[in-house]
Amino acid sequence: MDKLEAFQLKMREKNLRGLWEAMHGDGYREPLSSFEPYCWKWEDVRGAILEAGELVGIEAAFRRVVQLCHPDLDGRTTHTLQLNVQLLKPGEHALAHRHTLAAIRFVLEGRGARCVVEGEGFEIGAGDFITTPSWSWHDHVNESDETLMWLDGLDGPLVRALQVGFWEPHDNKKQAITRSDGQSVSELSPIRPSWVLPNAKQPPAYHYRWEDTEKALAYSGETPGDPFDGILLNFVNPLSGGPTVPTCMCSVQMLRRGEITKSHRHTSSTILHVFRGSGATVIDGNRYEWRQGDSFVIPLWRDHHHENTSDKEAIFFTMTDKPVMDALGLYREEPSS
Repeated sequence: MDKLEAFQLKMREKNLRGLWEAMHGDGYREPLSSFEPYCWKWEDVRGAILEAGELVGIEAAFRRVVQLCHPDLDGRTTHTLQLNVQLLKPGEHALAHRHTLAAIRFVLEGRGARCVVEGEGFEIGAGDFITTPSWSWHDHVNESDETLMWLDGLDGPLVRALQVGFWEPHDNKKQAITRSDGQSVSELSPIRPSWVLPNAKQPPAYHYRWEDTEKALAYSGETPGDPFDGILLNFVNPLSGGPTVPTCMCSVQMLRRGEITKSHRHTSSTILHVFRGSGATVIDGNRYEWRQGDSFVIPLWRDHHHENTSDKEAIFFTMTDKPVMDALGLYREEPSS
């Protein structure tokens, strides 16, 4: 053992290390994601959540949820975001609680259940999108005769990495309704009360109805759109016009018949769920086929483009951690060479 090796060993015994042991020159480097692209097939996911509906009572974990776990990430969907599928059967009540994780719901099947957030009930159906901002009381009640299935998106991996997770069950297990139906829509319309101020750090809970989203897609579909993303519409904070929640931007994305986007890459990672249609996404030269119900991830700084191979519009629901990159000054985007 030479003197340098002996010195390095002595440092390790004191929980020290020289940077020269980890660095290999001062050359150019780029971001390297810790996970690869991956696609979950809807027949597998739907089959699992339906079987869970027969085998798992909602009292087992307060929520009947199947998580989409990336094989590279020890249970997470990406390094910052988690995507789950939740099932709520007729007559069931998912108990009230709150946590520092921000959560979103995008409804896949059914109509008539209610998400109650901070004392306001929101009746939801397929295509609807509803937010549960950080530290908001929320529970789910299904008094309809339909089984509802929806996507749960959360910033759990990021919150856990920051070690700032709080979780609190509601004393009464079920929230009292303290706000009238439609109160949020009224308060957050372009004509709003003077006491509703835009400077809150967390956005209010909000219900984005599919009928409104579909109209916006139809109007926007007549425009050129974005060369890299087609028609991409963001679900913005209704107070500030900023990201859906501070840690995540949610969007609806449409590829028109036969549309092929240009290729680009960016330092945000993206989760996409295929709400309608079929096609393929090419990531770093590898082709990933998808169809309605499939979900897939595009890791950060990977060249990618989308192809709608059908004769109908393809529609994605997407989640990205771009707001975090923006807030830290770390977002970068460029077209593929």
